[in-house]
Amino acid sequence: MLMGVAAAASAQGPSPASSGPPPQTEADEYTRYEMLGPGTGRFRILHEVTATTPGATVFFNPIRKGSVATDERVRDRLNGKLLDFSIVGGREAKAGGLADADPDERYIAVQLPRRVPADGGEVRLLIEKTYQDPKSYVVEAEDVVFTRSLGIKRNAVVLPAGYELVACNVPAQVATEADGRLVVSFVNTFPGPAAVVIKGRRLR
Repeated sequence: MLMGVAAAASAQGPSPASSGPPPQTEADEYTRYEMLGPGTGRFRILHEVTATTPGATVFFNPIRKGSVATDERVRDRLNGKLLDFSIVGGREAKAGGLADADPDERYIAVQLPRRVPADGGEVRLLIEKTYQDPKSYVVEAEDVVFTRSLGIKRNAVVLPAGYELVACNVPAQVATEADGRLVVSFVNTFPGPAAVVIKGRRLR
């Protein structure tokens, strides 16, 4: 009798292993960097992104190593409502579907306002945070310098009020905003991250 049960179990094969969440996917990314007071090393980030993983209820966004993040907020771009989030480690982010999560990095885990529809649906987010990173935003003589490796395809860097653009190492479009600040917009056409260097100088 026992042999018969064992044989039947062997014929059926091992039970399938439980599968984890599907890999996180996103689309339509755009990041705006606003340089704050010269000498502070601080800049505000507004990151627009669309969560597209079918069935997802959580979205992970990295906090870059070397940067101290404050003033984090996340909004539903459908209606502007603030969303709940927590700060988690890389292992938790990887277990949640972020396949390339760095175990030594921290992530914003956003609770999505609704499950991403499985039929090609999406949830659009606006993630706001302020970084202090004196290696990325420095003062050199009379210039402010923003130097950062940017992997997002669409980006904009806003100079502090009262500053003009004196150097930019990538093709860019420059415009003046309503408050007088200059915004430098560009598309990353490189196969990998773009090593961006932008310099501004106070108007005399």
